[in-house]
Amino acid sequence: MSTAHSAREKIIVGLSGGVDSAVTALSLVESGADVEALFMFNWDDDEAGRCQASADFDDAAAVCRQLNIPLHRADFAASYKQRVFNYFLDRLREGRTPNPDVLCNREIKFGAFFNYALRLGADRVATGHYARIEHIDGEPALCRGRDPSKDQSYFLAAMPRAALARATFPLGDMMKNDVRDCARRAGFNVHDKPDSTGVCFIGERNFEKFLGHYLDTNPGPIRASGGPRNGGVIGAHRGLHLYTIGQRRGLGLGGVSGADDGPWFVADKTRDDNTLWATQDPQHPRLTATRLTAIDATWLIDRPDAPFRCAAQVRYRQPAVPCTVLPHGDALEIRFDEPPGAIAEGQYAVLYEANHCLGAAEIQHVSVGCNPNASAA
Repeated sequence: MSTAHSAREKIIVGLSGGVDSAVTALSLVESGADVEALFMFNWDDDEAGRCQASADFDDAAAVCRQLNIPLHRADFAASYKQRVFNYFLDRLREGRTPNPDVLCNREIKFGAFFNYALRLGADRVATGHYARIEHIDGEPALCRGRDPSKDQSYFLAAMPRAALARATFPLGDMMKNDVRDCARRAGFNVHDKPDSTGVCFIGERNFEKFLGHYLDTNPGPIRASGGPRNGGVIGAHRGLHLYTIGQRRGLGLGGVSGADDGPWFVADKTRDDNTLWATQDPQHPRLTATRLTAIDATWLIDRPDAPFRCAAQVRYRQPAVPCTVLPHGDALEIRFDEPPGAIAEGQYAVLYEANHCLGAAEIQHVSVGCNPNASAA
């Protein structure tokens, strides 16, 4: 199930109280490593968060008792709020669609948590991510996990390169159902615990109600972009921060007078007039854009200084699309061979060469109306 580790190698595993991290710890113990666990508290702004963290800690402690390994705990709530959550809120206020999971991995799991584990004497730090570390030309390389439905390399793409050299992902070659089987055979009570969902460390909850505690509600008009009702008001939105480009559900636009009966998609958001633009055309220029610029590039390879070919993934559940990348310092211009689909500012463009993850950058601007074949020129 796992790669052998030296008995002298001390590995600290991030234990969350879930099944993935439990099997990660089990794998490392069976490999012969000197294993300790570290549980992190990251959210304490409400009773729901505190209660969930307490229950998760109890589950983590039970796993450690079964494996007979030490369990440390650390509170990173202040760092999480400052480095991740406040950034998340700022991007929402700007009308963007941020990805807090990518930022959380960079700033907390492989930032504050990683450094804390090193201070505890760790030679390596392990997490329950579904990703693999291979070696290419003698250097560690982040690669997609074997289970395509669980691969989490997209979320790890902005992690510091220095952390990659001392990280290990024991679940990278495993399928999710095999992980649960391992947990069941080990007698872990968490073997059937549901996977965590929702915003990183905050969990799944009524997202609109939750954000209402932090962001002002600012309803406004929904206008048609194209079609017979072009420019006309066809509905009302509940706040631009609650919508993303390409969104189909939750618009409340059934039966618009003078329009077809087909679905509506979010085509754009304009903050100046607080307007949400919707279209019934799946080929709308905003939904089929093929060029973007991205900022704050993070590289897991030597920083390129010339244009190169690869594939880029603009959202977690979307496929990577062949493209040409033009580096401009810490910024990138990406030209896709074909539309990747509903590019949203604030998400991350993650670059791949086959299964090898090269790095990531935050999408800053989407260019509309470009030649789809421009990247092949």
